[in-house]
Amino acid sequence: MLTAFLITLREGLEAALIVGIVLSVLRRLDKSKQISPVWWGVLVAVATSIAGGVALNALGIAFEGRGEQIFEGVAMLTAAGVLTWMIFWMQRQSRNIGKSLASEVQQAMASGTSTWALFSLAFVAVMREGIETVLFLTAAAFGSTPGETLLGGGLGLVVAIALGWLIFVGGRELNLKRFFSVTGILLLLFAAGLAAHGVHELQEARLLPVFIEHVWDLNPLLDENGILGSFLKALFGYNGNPTLVEVIVYGLYLIVLGRNSLRSQIMVSPAQNPASTTT
Repeated sequence: MLTAFLITLREGLEAALIVGIVLSVLRRLDKSKQISPVWWGVLVAVATSIAGGVALNALGIAFEGRGEQIFEGVAMLTAAGVLTWMIFWMQRQSRNIGKSLASEVQQAMASGTSTWALFSLAFVAVMREGIETVLFLTAAAFGSTPGETLLGGGLGLVVAIALGWLIFVGGRELNLKRFFSVTGILLLLFAAGLAAHGVHELQEARLLPVFIEHVWDLNPLLDENGILGSFLKALFGYNGNPTLVEVIVYGLYLIVLGRNSLRSQIMVSPAQNPASTTT
């Protein structure tokens, strides 16, 4: 549940920030009448994302046995890759996202089809976050019950909407750089677990070699199916008795991408609050 909460909190807040910036620019330009296409773009993007989530879930249910293992393995590895891209994208874009969106809104207003341009801008932005969320929640659901995933995802979305409202309507400030840095670290650990678990599923489907079946066995000390073990498994991909390939994939992921993430945060100057660039 915590994994789903973290995913929808971060993705939902990104979407809320983007929509809030667009609406702020329109108000600053005294174009409040053009807000309606933005909300229509948001609604259509949300509906499309939900439909995609239902279709992806139905596809997963349709598989059994080896096909299910392959589907889960591919879904987890894909989610890990997209999640990694999203983390680094936000690190690069957080400083200038407000100015970039403001420029896009102004270009949309200058075009002869501003209604369609604003609809497309909101739709694409929210749709990207929505599809990412659906993919991540699908992968996270493999390690927990559907009820826990839906509950955690729903709570995360509610908190994200509340934070977005406080930033743009309530005038509250949030240290977005710190927020995205902390959640980025947690999501990197989650992505490493997804990658290792995806490898595990493909090994069970006999698509990848095992080499050494159990490098160690910590289940007598910390059972992966126990309360704490299940929590660590869902959030960080804990495995009490991993294979050699799982250990290598998990370790390399954290070493390579963790180092690159830290380097990116050091090289980038303190990010501006995206909410403050246009309000």
